[in-house]
Amino acid sequence: MFSWFRYPLSFAVIYMVFTTVGSAEADPTTEELLKQRMGYYQNYSNLDLPWYYLAAVDKFERNIQQVRNDLPTREGPIAIQFSDEFWAGDLNPYKEDTIPAAIDFFGGNGEDGNGDGLADPANNDDVMLTMANYLSKYGATEKDFKKAIMDYYKKDETVKQILVIARIYEHFETINLDQHAFPLPVGNNYSYRSTWGDTRGWGGRRMHEGTDIFASYGVPVRSTTYGVIEIMGWNEFGGWRVGIRDIHNTYHYYAHLSSFNKEVKEGDIVKPGVIVGYVGSSGYGKKGTSGRFPPHLHYGMYKYNGRIEWAYDPTPSLRHWEQEDKKAR
Repeated sequence: MFSWFRYPLSFAVIYMVFTTVGSAEADPTTEELLKQRMGYYQNYSNLDLPWYYLAAVDKFERNIQQVRNDLPTREGPIAIQFSDEFWAGDLNPYKEDTIPAAIDFFGGNGEDGNGDGLADPANNDDVMLTMANYLSKYGATEKDFKKAIMDYYKKDETVKQILVIARIYEHFETINLDQHAFPLPVGNNYSYRSTWGDTRGWGGRRMHEGTDIFASYGVPVRSTTYGVIEIMGWNEFGGWRVGIRDIHNTYHYYAHLSSFNKEVKEGDIVKPGVIVGYVGSSGYGKKGTSGRFPPHLHYGMYKYNGRIEWAYDPTPSLRHWEQEDKKAR
């Protein structure tokens, strides 16, 4: 007579093996997920469509789904979603149509990417082929890509953000760009706390949108992220300041610098740790004003959700990056 209790160890081991395998399949590692995504981008790219254009659109869609409650989050490696009208056709009475011939008849864009005879907006291959064919119709240049995403999203800020993501992916030739750095070298003396929401009086009553990191004049200020330098110059509030936009729809603001790193300029693509300037006390006046407050770096973060851009408290991110940098040392 068979008894489970005669083989407790053997069956326990078998159970652990099968459940471990199942969990690995259900929850891929970050590296596996990125590899899977890159596979889709490369598979559906061609001479008329570089892989990083598809990757940039997909990344933008993933970014906005993470911060908006009005958008469903698409599960799986690909985040791109289409409206029913775009997929099935404006005049299609059946908005959930998956029959390619019917979709084509009503002027829809949905495609069958995996050859199963259906154009399913829930299928990753169908989604990727649909977006790839849409973008390819415009051409392969950045100007063509810009026109395509403007016609699709109809918003200048969105076009700018997607172009930034595409440029960064093209430059580094990878989508594995989630590393960050603390804005000051952690071997220096500095101090900070959350100053988010504090009142500011100069130039009119306003809220403090960032974190002040106090340090000595001349301490290097570093890029915290992979990004494109969007602006370098003077601002009466922030003095000499730098703005960097990253692949996560986030704008990073570095203010009150004493000077810039002359080896970088607007439009440059940077990575975490690249020096962009030096701690100072500039601002609160006409160009060149300095010394109205102790030297420090004002660091701000602004998130774009496809509609608006808003500031949020950078202190939790700073704490995390600081600890990571200290561990690395």
